Amino acid sequence: MRQKLFFLAFFCCSFLDLSHGHAIDLNSKQAFLIDLTTNTVLFEKEAETPVPPSSMSKLMTAYLVFKELKAGRLMMKDHFLVSKKAWKKGGSRMFLNVNSRVSVADLLRGLIVQSGNDAAITLAEGIMGDESAFAEQMTRQAREMGANTSTFKNATGWPDDGHLSTMKDLAIIAQRTIQNFPEYYSLYGETEFTYNKIRQKNRNPLLYANIGADGLKTGHTDVAGHGVVASALQGGRRLILAINGAKTKAARSEDAKKLMAWGFTYFASPKLFNAYNTLEHADVWLGKETNVPMVIDEDVYITVPRYQLKDVSVELVYNNPIQAPVKAGQVIGKVVIAIPGRDLIEKPLTAGRDVERAGFLTRIKAAFSYLLWGHN
Repeated sequence: MRQKLFFLAFFCCSFLDLSHGHAIDLNSKQAFLIDLTTNTVLFEKEAETPVPPSSMSKLMTAYLVFKELKAGRLMMKDHFLVSKKAWKKGGSRMFLNVNSRVSVADLLRGLIVQSGNDAAITLAEGIMGDESAFAEQMTRQAREMGANTSTFKNATGWPDDGHLSTMKDLAIIAQRTIQNFPEYYSLYGETEFTYNKIRQKNRNPLLYANIGADGLKTGHTDVAGHGVVASALQGGRRLILAINGAKTKAARSEDAKKLMAWGFTYFASPKLFNAYNTLEHADVWLGKETNVPMVIDEDVYITVPRYQLKDVSVELVYNNPIQAPVKAGQVIGKVVIAIPGRDLIEKPLTAGRDVERAGFLTRIKAAFSYLLWGHN
């Protein structure tokens, strides 16, 4: 068994040591922060506690609309009728006129940018005929994507018995939105929308913070407090946060900015290996070629506190030599990544090309050479 050990000290010179800055205090009662580069959870605070998700529920409403658009069952230019129920709904509104017909494009902006409850109900009724039926579909879709604690009773987030979600679930819904609907996700980054001659600004405080934020949704109820689900992209690295239970808009904004900045500053997510780059050559026993390249079939990233980067080590573990024949893609070893305080990460090493078995005379010669000299 051959082992080749690397220490990743070459990362350390460019990163600030923040080993004493791990603790972070938030005003919000619930919080969740995840790095999508590696799906690593960076921070949790009562993240799996069910709470009323208020207008953050509209993430799931928009998700179902995006799904219909992508499937071709709905078009942006389609129009839906505004019912009396939608028109009368209180709370945040896009100020639709009763019995008017409004395009899906405008309704989506009214839903996402203006957080319009009237827009949410109009979309729900337009797609399913009934808001309750739409809410049932919201719950089913949430469960399918792994947001298993969420139950939606309406499309708006209006307080309702049993209408509950968690910060972890809301982050999952945001993640699936970003990944599954990149063509529509840009709507969450729009900072204002005017409808019926009424201009409203997006309530997401991070969109104005110059930190790479491009979504998603705020919410507030008297019972649950102020919350926001937000995402930001810096240097190709995307974080998603979800917080709730702040007492004021200002406290929500402070917590969101603080938590997002901490996630980007305290942690790093470097790429260790590129997919299909040769990491090492293994000797081949009785093959037409004497060696075979060893590769990893995927890009490999890690997420760690920056101060730990100097302590990360990588081992290539494999039997040497490899017995011919060797097929491209065949597992011939593994990469073992050791991060202090974490379980080992193992990735398979595969052959980068075929190596056929040598002919009879070549094999005899190699075997004889091995008996005499200990090598082929």
